[in-house]
Amino acid sequence: MGYEITCPWRSRLPRLQVRTWIEPVVASTQVAASLYDTGLLLVVKASFGARNSSNHSTTLSPRGAEEDQQQKAISNFYIIYNLVVGLTPLLSAYGLGWLSDSYHRKISIAVSLLGFLLSRLGLLLKVLLDWPVEVLYWAAALNGLGGGFSAYWSGVMALGSLGSSEGHRSLRLIFIDLIMGFAGFCGSVASGYLFKKMAGHSRQGLLLTACSVSFASFALFYTILVLKVPKAVTKPSKELPSVDSVSGTVGTYRTLDPDQLDKQSAVGHLASSRKAKPQKTIIALLFVGAIMYDLAVVGTVDVMALFVLREPLSWNQVQVGYGMASGYTIFITSFLGVLVFSRYFQDTTMIMIGMVSFASGALLLAFVKETYMFYIARTVMLFALIPITTIRSAMSKLIKDSSYGKVFVILQLSLALTGVVTSTMYNKIYQLTMDKFVGTCFALSSVISFLAIVPIG
Repeated sequence: MGYEITCPWRSRLPRLQVRTWIEPVVASTQVAASLYDTGLLLVVKASFGARNSSNHSTTLSPRGAEEDQQQKAISNFYIIYNLVVGLTPLLSAYGLGWLSDSYHRKISIAVSLLGFLLSRLGLLLKVLLDWPVEVLYWAAALNGLGGGFSAYWSGVMALGSLGSSEGHRSLRLIFIDLIMGFAGFCGSVASGYLFKKMAGHSRQGLLLTACSVSFASFALFYTILVLKVPKAVTKPSKELPSVDSVSGTVGTYRTLDPDQLDKQSAVGHLASSRKAKPQKTIIALLFVGAIMYDLAVVGTVDVMALFVLREPLSWNQVQVGYGMASGYTIFITSFLGVLVFSRYFQDTTMIMIGMVSFASGALLLAFVKETYMFYIARTVMLFALIPITTIRSAMSKLIKDSSYGKVFVILQLSLALTGVVTSTMYNKIYQLTMDKFVGTCFALSSVISFLAIVPIG
């Protein structure tokens, strides 16, 4: 008892719950992912390049035709690879989300990180033992059977939402994205140099893939041994008003703003049956907007990896690493955007700002001829991350915290399915149009992104 009196600071210690921070897991996982993404692209390019050179020695063909053949081979590889990555999580992700909600929040994160680690080991073994590139399909399947990114990211978002109040949730989730982006930026910048360390060697990319496996291992063991689940922030005891309870806000998301909710609390309570319908409608509209926007983003990112390898850019390994790193800068700029915009704008407005930012950048990307033009287009996309993160935040304000795992994993699976269809469609469009207008896919993404504003607005 005397100890309690002489140690008045003891009651403050529980606030410093460092072990509940998900950021170390996110950072190490994303470094591993960014190293893997660059390594996968360059290893696949080298594999198909070796095949083409052996064929070229027997049948002479123009250099341009050889490059087009290599581009089509890489594109076809990614079509199958993305199908495996996108479809296999359907077998396990929802079940992991249910288990996380029912038993322990770390289940979906830990199992998905195990699959993540196994897929990185697959690339390492391919490089080390010179296996055929097709073995990477099996590595991707192991990743998907562990829940893939759908189970992993829904688990991360659930933990992030649990440990934050509604008023600060958008900032909390975008801060997690910021950590992810900063880690991805560092990993991408280093990836080209790590790959070049073994350039010209029969085991090209060995150091890069070994580093990816190391970071993935750290993320898994940290999750199992160190990470603790934060306690849910207690919600106000008063029932929040229905989304349509304020005149002039039907069909919008203005009442998702916590400040607006406090101001509207005097309006009164409505019957639960009456308020359930508009909430479901809003969630459905958020789903539609997220899927349309994700379609545009995934299509652009998939084609961009191929676009930078051929003329007119024809990037080398280091330039590829820098190019991928430029994509991660939007995590930083989007965080700063939410930090500022959340003070003046509501969720709907922030989502639309992000969509316009990406759509404008994608349109510029369609006409890129020089490297500096590529970076200008990427700069215009500086708020491209805001929409999906803000949509997740908005959804979390409309559902119970006991349903976070299931709802987030359904959203993530919807985005994964969209990614599968998009990857196949865009890769085929790219193959058909790269000789006519190589920016066709980027222009299409711009149009779709602008259309995604309709269900949000």
